[in-house]
Amino acid sequence: MVVQSKNILRRIGFILAILAIITFSLFPFIQMLSTSLKYPADWGNPSLIPERINTSAYKELLAIGQPEPDISAVPESIRNLLEEEDITQEQRDEILARYVDTGDIFPFLTYFRNSLVISLLAAFMSVFLAVFGAYSFSRLQYRGRSLIQRGVLFTYMFGGILLLIPLYKVSVQLGLLASPTGTFLALLIIYMVQTLPVSLYMLGNYFRTIPYSIEEAALIDGLSRLGTIRRIIIPLSMGAIATVFIFSFMIAWNEYMFASVFLKSFKNIYTLPLGLRSLFDSQHLIWDRIMSASMLTAVPVIVMFMFVQKRLVGGLSAGGVKE
Repeated sequence: MVVQSKNILRRIGFILAILAIITFSLFPFIQMLSTSLKYPADWGNPSLIPERINTSAYKELLAIGQPEPDISAVPESIRNLLEEEDITQEQRDEILARYVDTGDIFPFLTYFRNSLVISLLAAFMSVFLAVFGAYSFSRLQYRGRSLIQRGVLFTYMFGGILLLIPLYKVSVQLGLLASPTGTFLALLIIYMVQTLPVSLYMLGNYFRTIPYSIEEAALIDGLSRLGTIRRIIIPLSMGAIATVFIFSFMIAWNEYMFASVFLKSFKNIYTLPLGLRSLFDSQHLIWDRIMSASMLTAVPVIVMFMFVQKRLVGGLSAGGVKE
């Protein structure tokens, strides 16, 4: 009876500890969601359940049901110009933006698109290069392999703030920061360099757990090295590859320091961290809008975890061969 009582107390203590950790982790998100759904008059109410649901901030950020811009200040000659068939929609919007007041409009969708594009590209490129690099570290024998393998982690010996100025000067000297496209490319390369070393390390360690006899059988059947990677290594490593992809995506998605320096001259390619920071320095300082934008910023990562969670459990190599 004493042993059973101790086991019950341990289980209860363990469950309470897990609940405390979950509550501590989820409380900030619950608070954000609660504030984003409150009206300004209820912001001082400490209750997590809003008395009245306010979705106007979400509709504004997602451009749902927003009124058409007031063009009363646009001269008649400009209106006639906008009706010309030779003018594209992009040119119309650019001309109209010069006369219509957009000071109270927060371009959330533009910042969201910019972050999504650069984060996906950085993650895809990092995973693509890491698969081949990690395979060479784990399977091929060549001079200097161990030195290169240890050297790829050398980047993490220095903080990002120490590399910021040198990378900025290199980008300026290469002429990348003279245009939005070049600036976007420079930031993409930086994000890829930030994530590639640990991607190589993680995938390299995982590839070593795959029995080499599977590859030997494939090589005997006539597959090349590339064919082996495509048909054997990648399918058996989808869990690790998915983990590396999410890791790379989250670094690019949440990165602020490099973006704040490299993108400062081109507001139209701001990423979400910069956009959210701008809310605190302008007339957009409205708490429901800030919290709504923060909640929407977390959605892509949550959705990505939901789609790949089954692959995160492990690869498919278990039971593939007995040695």
